[in-house]
Amino acid sequence: MKGRTLLRHGKEGTKNLARNGWMTFASISAVAIMLLIVGVFLLLILNLNHFATSVEEDVEIRVFIDLAATKDQQEELRKKIQRIPNVQSITYLPKEEGLEEFIDSLGEQGEIFEQLRTENPLYDVFIVQALSPQQTEEIANKIEPLPYVEDVGYGKDVVEQLFAFTGLARQIGLFLIIGLMFTTMFLIANTIKLTIIARKTEIKIMKLVGATNSFIRWPFFIEGLLLGLIGSFIPVGILAYTYEKLYVSFGQKLELMFIGLLPSDPLIFEVSAILIGIGAFIGVWGSMTSVRKFLKV
Repeated sequence: MKGRTLLRHGKEGTKNLARNGWMTFASISAVAIMLLIVGVFLLLILNLNHFATSVEEDVEIRVFIDLAATKDQQEELRKKIQRIPNVQSITYLPKEEGLEEFIDSLGEQGEIFEQLRTENPLYDVFIVQALSPQQTEEIANKIEPLPYVEDVGYGKDVVEQLFAFTGLARQIGLFLIIGLMFTTMFLIANTIKLTIIARKTEIKIMKLVGATNSFIRWPFFIEGLLLGLIGSFIPVGILAYTYEKLYVSFGQKLELMFIGLLPSDPLIFEVSAILIGIGAFIGVWGSMTSVRKFLKV
């Protein structure tokens, strides 16, 4: 296609936005409202997934070493654990450090347990991290029968409930996003279709005087693209401003509650790119599918 022809189509598509007045406003509003809803859910799901991942990564296995085990036997146990598939890291926590952490965690009340420093009742511990949190139980079951292992703890019931919850949350979030996207495409395509139906006579006249299908489609293609882009810029602006304000106002407070928000950079840019892409696709797709039926004169 020649540059002059493409420029003509671009001008015509842009003029059509002004010519259609309220229909253009209705299409842009439909795109903006639906993409705003999609954007809100997308931000919620991404933050929920971030929180779930953070919690899962904190899952660890504590291997309590037999009190009678010598240093050489402890090292032998460490090597055996290291050879277990999917073990990411092993950290040794002497019972002296474990007692220190316990007393410090209690604050002023920890003074009650100061006398335990002379006769420390705790165990030396290996803290084991799995490559994937979902492999925690499997690794713990392989560690438990090893020699010099007194006990293995990883909060079995809590971990199972945690993985079940995070898995369900991710599935629900994905289902909602996909459902909203299809609903958005349906509603916006039908809104754009109304603008095409209102101009079916214009399309038929162009067809009768010899205009090719491609010549007729291009202005609608560009019009639909502009409708989608303009409609997506509105929710992008609203979401970027609102999320930044929320992050600045509540981000640090939520981190103290161990519920950290994803930083606005690059999250907003990623979500914006997704919404703009969806808006452009929906606008073009809605225009093309709607105009096709009127090209058969």
